[in-house]
Amino acid sequence: MNICLKVNTDKGHAVKCAKEIITLLTECGATILMKRDAKEHFESFKDIIYYKSDNELFANADKAVTVGGDGTIIHNARHAAENNIPLIGVNCGHLGFAAEIEPEEVSELKRLLTDDYTTDERMVIEVSVVKETGTKTFSCINDAVISRGQLSRIIDLNLYVDGEKATHYSADGLIFATPTGSTAYSLSAGGPVVEPTMSCVVLTPICPHSLVDRTVIFNGNSVLSVYSESYGTSESYLTIDGQIVIPLSSRDKVIIKKSPYILKMISFKNKNFYRRVSEKLKERDD
Repeated sequence: MNICLKVNTDKGHAVKCAKEIITLLTECGATILMKRDAKEHFESFKDIIYYKSDNELFANADKAVTVGGDGTIIHNARHAAENNIPLIGVNCGHLGFAAEIEPEEVSELKRLLTDDYTTDERMVIEVSVVKETGTKTFSCINDAVISRGQLSRIIDLNLYVDGEKATHYSADGLIFATPTGSTAYSLSAGGPVVEPTMSCVVLTPICPHSLVDRTVIFNGNSVLSVYSESYGTSESYLTIDGQIVIPLSSRDKVIIKKSPYILKMISFKNKNFYRRVSEKLKERDD
């Protein structure tokens, strides 16, 4: 079995944990696949197969393991979903909301080789930016955020649902979150917690200049479009999963809809989602 291992090599404890995982899984007969830019940290292991790109790496894997924080999981979840590879995260970050196990629990990863686990299927959204020069499309795991730049100006945004104008927002921006992403930026902006296996899009305005604008939850099959003339008069950006940033210009259109891809998250624990939310958020507050 080919196990893709993605590690946040900027964290020394994540590298140490990854070495334990490599030893454990290779002793159980697995083949470890990694990206070439991580090779210098793992040169003592002679049987690792390295690939130049993430696309090659995930295309040759049967399952994926990430070692790092939530950002490491979210970045690699896009590749896992696009290649139909189940993924599990080992938490070497601060909160570890998306991670399944802690470093002291890595022995559990042996269960990957016998398929002794369940998978939660998570909705992925497809975000398209339509410009005069063409269209670019991205997979989004957590959220897509349209926001203003450094100037303290609100932006005017028109929202269309399935081709019909639904409403207008004057705000610092809009957050379009998946159920998985509902516990991230959207929650901080006043949005609801949504069970991650649901199919819906959560729209939460950021500091709306209104007394009535609230979060709206759309059916997962809805096609949402956002357009604004104010893109051309002030800096505005589209940020996908906090990692991909695209400047928006006048007459650009952003389209959000359900992706054909599904994210499969591996689970070893039969823990109630809402209990997990309560525990993780309490840890952050502490």
